[in-house]
Amino acid sequence: MTTPHWLFGDQLGPHFLTPGPDGPDRAAPVVMIEARAVLRRRRFHRAKAHLVLSAMRHRAAELGDRVRYIRCETYREGLREAVGDGPVTVHHPTSHAALRLVRSLDNVTVLPARGFLVPHDDFRAWADGHGGRRLRQEDFYRWVRRGHHLLMDGEAPAGGRWNHDHDNREAPPRGASTLDAPAPYRPREDDIDDEVRHDLDRWERDKEVDFVGRDGPRLFPATRREALAALRRFVEHRLAGFGPHEDAMLARDPVMSHSLLSSSLNLGLLHPEECAARAEDAWRSGRAPVNSVEGFVRQVAGWREYVWQLYWYFGDDYRDRNALRHHAPLPEWFLDLDADAVTARCLATVLAQVRDTGWTHHIPRLMVLGSHALQRGWDPRAVTDWFHRCFVDGYDWVMLPNVVGMSQYADGGRMTTKPYTSGGAYVNRMSDLCGGCAYRPGERVGERACPYTAGYWAFLHRHRSRLAGNQRMTRAVRGLDRLGDLPELLRQERERGDDAP
Repeated sequence: MTTPHWLFGDQLGPHFLTPGPDGPDRAAPVVMIEARAVLRRRRFHRAKAHLVLSAMRHRAAELGDRVRYIRCETYREGLREAVGDGPVTVHHPTSHAALRLVRSLDNVTVLPARGFLVPHDDFRAWADGHGGRRLRQEDFYRWVRRGHHLLMDGEAPAGGRWNHDHDNREAPPRGASTLDAPAPYRPREDDIDDEVRHDLDRWERDKEVDFVGRDGPRLFPATRREALAALRRFVEHRLAGFGPHEDAMLARDPVMSHSLLSSSLNLGLLHPEECAARAEDAWRSGRAPVNSVEGFVRQVAGWREYVWQLYWYFGDDYRDRNALRHHAPLPEWFLDLDADAVTARCLATVLAQVRDTGWTHHIPRLMVLGSHALQRGWDPRAVTDWFHRCFVDGYDWVMLPNVVGMSQYADGGRMTTKPYTSGGAYVNRMSDLCGGCAYRPGERVGERACPYTAGYWAFLHRHRSRLAGNQRMTRAVRGLDRLGDLPELLRQERERGDDAP
C-alpha cells in the first residue's frame, strides 16, 4: 500500500510531491490539515490568514480525489483523523516547533527539506569549515552561485563582478512621486477566496480568533498558476528597472519595481532556482541589465537561502538572544498597526502599508520599522513575533534571523557586523517620506526633532561601551562627544517614552 504524504501549508508547489529517493511515493495519497489552533495562538494579520488558507484550499482543489483535507483544531487531531496510526511521510517542516511535532509522532517519517537550494548537511559543512562564528553572507552567496552555476561565465561571475550593490543604491528620482514602473501582477479572487473570507468573518464574529490589519481583495498569488504569472510579469516587465532603486522608498509607490514574489516562494509555490534561472535568461537575452538581475538573484539565492540555513544552524535558542538587553514591550499603537496615531510621516506611511496589505519591501522593514524598534529598546523576541504575524511572507524561519540577527542586533554581531539603524538623514536621502513631515531630519532636539535622529544618538549613547570597539561604529560613537545638546536630547527621549512619535 502506498504511504500517504502530509503537506504543510507552506509546501504547496509541485516539487513537494515529486517522487524520488528523498520524496513521496508516486501518486501517494495526500493529507492536508487546516488546524484552527494555529490562528488562535497568535494575532495574525487578516490578509495573511486569508492568503494561507486560500492557498491551501486551492491546492486541495487541484489535487482532487488524491487529497484528504482535514479541518480541525490541532495537527495531531487532524493526522489521527486522516491516517489513524498508519505511516505517513512529510518533508522537513520550516519551523522548529513543527519539526518537534512531526518527530514526536511515531508514525511520521521526515524526508529532507525541499524548496531550497542547499541541503542542511552541505551548509553545515560549509559553515563549520568557516569556524561557525562569522558566517559572511557574501562568502555564502558566492559559494551558492558557483555550486549551482547561477549567473556565471565559467568560473567568473557574469558581468565581471560578484556584487553590483554599488549600482543598486540610488535614491528615488528627484521630484518623482512614483517610479512609474509597470504594474505588478495581481490575482483575481474566486469562490474559494469568498469561502475563506466568509469563514474568517464567522470566526471573528464568534470570537474564536482575533486578527489585526485589513483584508481584501487578495494581492498575492495563492496558486502555482498565479505565482508563475507573477514571476513572468516581473521578469518581462519589471526586472529591468528593479536594481537601481531597490533600496529607495516613495510614499505613493510602496511596491516600486520589487518582485512581490516572497510570499509565493515562502508558500512553496515557486522554487528559488526557477526564479534565478528566469532572471538570468533575461540578462543573457538582453532584456535586463546585469545589476538588476544580480540584485534579484542575490535576494533569492543569496539572502533568502542564507537566512533559511542560519535558522537551523543557530538553533531554536537563537530566538532568546538579547545581547543589548532590550526588554521594553511593544506599545499598543504598534501592535494594532495604528498608523493614524503616528505623526512621523515615514513610520506612519510604512505602518499603514503593513496595516492595509501585510507587506512592505526590505528597506522599510529594516530602516523604518526595525530601526525604530531597535532605538526604543523593544524586546527582540516580541519584535520577531510581530513581524512573523503581520507580514504575508512572514514565517518563523524568515523572521528569526532577519529580526534577531539583522534588524535588532540581538545576537551581538554573529550575523551582521553592525547594528542597522540610522538618523533621519538616511530616510531623507533614500525617500520622499520626510517631505511634509512635522519633524525635520536634521534636528535632534525641540518640537521638530526627528524621532529617528534623536533616537539614533540616544541608542549610541546607551550602548556606547559595547559599540566603541566595533570598527564600523567607532566614528559614529565618537560623534557623541561633539553633541553639546546630548543631555537635552536624552531628557527629551526619556519623556517621549513609548508614545507614538
